Amino acid sequence: MIADALMAEYRARYSTIYDRADLYVPFIELSLRLLARNGRLGFICSDRWMKNRYGGPLRQLVADDFHLKIVVDMVDTPAFHVDVVAYPAITVIERCEGDTIRVAHRPPVETGALSVLARSLLAPTPPTTGSGVEERCGVTAGAEPWMLGSSDGIALVRRLERAFPSLEEAGCKVGIGVATGADRAFIGPFDQLDVERSRKLPLAMTRDIDRGSVAWRGLGVVNPFGPDGRLVDLADFPKLRRYLEARRAEIAGRHVAQKNPANWYRTIDRIYPEMAARPKLLIPDIKGEAHIVFENEGLYPHHNLYPHHNLYFVTSDRWDLHALQAVLLSGVARLFVASYSTKMRGGYLRFQAQYLRRIRVPHWSNVPARLKTALIAAGQRDDAKAASRAVVQLYGLTPDEMAALNGTTT
Repeated sequence: MIADALMAEYRARYSTIYDRADLYVPFIELSLRLLARNGRLGFICSDRWMKNRYGGPLRQLVADDFHLKIVVDMVDTPAFHVDVVAYPAITVIERCEGDTIRVAHRPPVETGALSVLARSLLAPTPPTTGSGVEERCGVTAGAEPWMLGSSDGIALVRRLERAFPSLEEAGCKVGIGVATGADRAFIGPFDQLDVERSRKLPLAMTRDIDRGSVAWRGLGVVNPFGPDGRLVDLADFPKLRRYLEARRAEIAGRHVAQKNPANWYRTIDRIYPEMAARPKLLIPDIKGEAHIVFENEGLYPHHNLYPHHNLYFVTSDRWDLHALQAVLLSGVARLFVASYSTKMRGGYLRFQAQYLRRIRVPHWSNVPARLKTALIAAGQRDDAKAASRAVVQLYGLTPDEMAALNGTTT
């Protein structure tokens, strides 16, 4: 809603504006830069910038030039008179050196409890057991997201990060489905999309996998891209041309079309038909727990599903996908995503590509044969208990680490 010229001026003045940053980001930057030595600044603000992509440069600024002293995490705290989707946090940042931070989570919104909490956060001596306040070190690390969850869970994440490659380093590709910018025009019942057969693909949407397996509801998406990745010439596809021209007003009115009128009929994201034909794991964006569904190219005769933009997918030429499904369902996916993602109302997490890519797994070639067999069987049967037993051996988890892993799923 901000005029382009004004946004350009903001970007010229404030180095922390990145990606789709909210305006509170440059506001915090300016406020921090105004601090004198040992000056201290407290904010009650959305917690999004502490973990997400657009907050990276601001986190870098804090790590380089300031000391993050206090964070009060207000997730699931009824801090407002109305329900909210995103939660606030209270931060206190000082212009000085230091690495120790005091963290509190979900305080009761009640005068007595908050008075005790304030005294514990500001006390000159370390917080006592039962005060609701923990001291942490190493929370700020350049532009990395701030990990403020349980200390045991964070310790496990850090240990796995040191010991194992990331999901993509281990040969797995993480992606997101197609965004069209005009779903009503591009998406409809597959059999009723009146275009050439090569110009449409069966589409997988979140509701198709709600029950833990694929139950395709019959929707499809129009594909304006050829095998070479370029838009097809509409003169070569008369049915596609008629279909798109009948919906031209809606399709051409999109921002992506106005930027390049000659390519007015492209979807926002390029469609890769060959990806639909591959076995894949489908993962909905917003869920309370990891929801990992195997989609096999042989599931429906002649129907290979292409994911919609509210679904992320994982493919691999190295890992067996049933085995990987077992690993991710065991609690490992939620451990990493909960550590790096902000939380939504009701405890929901964003299982986005940027967080999924942080998951650590060993190389498939390094997994012992008996464990491969156990993981594949657990994935095929959707057996969470068997998956957990195999994952303990896969990562060499101690009892305390297993407790931390289970603690992230309750």
